[in-house]
Amino acid sequence: MRRHREVHRTGHMGWLRAAVLGANDGVVSTASLLMGVAAAHADRHAILLAGVSALVAGAMSMAAGEYVSVHSQVDSEEAELAREREELATDADAEHRELASIYVGRGLEPVLARQVAAQLMAHDALDAHARDELGITEVFRARPMQAAAASAASFAIGSALPLLVAALAPSGALLALVAIASLACLALLGAAAARMGGASVGVGALRIAFWGLLAMAVTAGVGILFGAIGAG
Repeated sequence: MRRHREVHRTGHMGWLRAAVLGANDGVVSTASLLMGVAAAHADRHAILLAGVSALVAGAMSMAAGEYVSVHSQVDSEEAELAREREELATDADAEHRELASIYVGRGLEPVLARQVAAQLMAHDALDAHARDELGITEVFRARPMQAAAASAASFAIGSALPLLVAALAPSGALLALVAIASLACLALLGAAAARMGGASVGVGALRIAFWGLLAMAVTAGVGILFGAIGAG
């Protein structure tokens, strides 16, 4: 008998979200900073120093922010599980009725719902309540270190592209090449994230490219302004 296998994307959404956000932020923030510094007529050494600093500081900031954010979710989950564990120890009958009522609400007959609740609680009462009452499952459990590492690594990878272009591009074409390469990378990121998430590839690419272009244009404008002030 051939086994039916289904592939779902939802189990990967936690790390995918952190990775895509990290890479997107890496490209946008570093490219914008490079363009702002270049537009202010800084020399290549200053431009690259600013870019490397943005890469390191941004990666650490993303890791710290993601770790703190996801760990707060872990703390909340642990607190809920501890309370559920105590309730199971002190009033198992009430917890059985509560679980059965959840299954009744999902469409089971009351007698069958009580039987299902009893069997699941006999197997693993805490797991049954965590999954069906609290919505906590192993697939969707918060993982702070995984999220932090994904954010930091993806930010660094995203930052490396505009930084590499700035290091290799001729001085006269640096602004244009950084902008073009960064927008192409952002469009690919948006398309890839949309495809993996099952959304429209075109819309995902356009959305992320638009906001990236806006960020780079505003930062370059600020650099031009301050360059003009410094020259004056």
